[in-house]
Amino acid sequence: MIPEYKILYEGGSGEITEKKSRFIATLRPAESEEEALAFIEEMKKKYWDATHNCSAFVIGERGELCRCSDDGEPSQTAGRPMLDVLLGEEIRNVCVVVTRYFGGTLLGTGGLVRAYSGAVKAGLENCQVVTKRLAKELEVTTDYSGVGKIQYLAAQNGITVLNSEYGENVVFSYLVPSGEAERFAAVLTEGTNGRCRILEKRELYCGLLDNKEIILF
Repeated sequence: MIPEYKILYEGGSGEITEKKSRFIATLRPAESEEEALAFIEEMKKKYWDATHNCSAFVIGERGELCRCSDDGEPSQTAGRPMLDVLLGEEIRNVCVVVTRYFGGTLLGTGGLVRAYSGAVKAGLENCQVVTKRLAKELEVTTDYSGVGKIQYLAAQNGITVLNSEYGENVVFSYLVPSGEAERFAAVLTEGTNGRCRILEKRELYCGLLDNKEIILF
């Protein structure tokens, strides 16, 4: 598991026009080659009357699987420029299809490269990209006298609380970046004079969405 990487959390689309040719980019999350290929076929059926449906995808947390297709356009003028945009943005688990409706004017090699890469960039502007960060869930148990101090230390260190349970004791669940878990545990122990019990529950990925920390398995 790597410390962090970006994924396409929610897909979208964008469109540009070059010399009357329409270029429609549609992006969707894909966690496997099968998902990516199924999406590409779906777009080909949707835009069955288009001149070309070029595609590119990047799968895996390290981008282990990359594929692209020019779908009849001159070699290296469509699929590869599209893939280069995804790789340049360092986004993983993403598939994009750029649909072209020919407008009657040839764009040339450079024009095609700019159009296809530009369409992908336009589509990305309407997508939601999230950075997945490796984190640990810490369960912190305290008596009521330690609640205020623990809440203060968590807020001071920018640590997200996942859950809190109030019973005979108070139990907080905190989501802590993996690299900071040991330090934060030490801060809590020192801040409460050892009166809290800290248990590491699990390691998982999380991400910031709409200014709120969410779990991304």
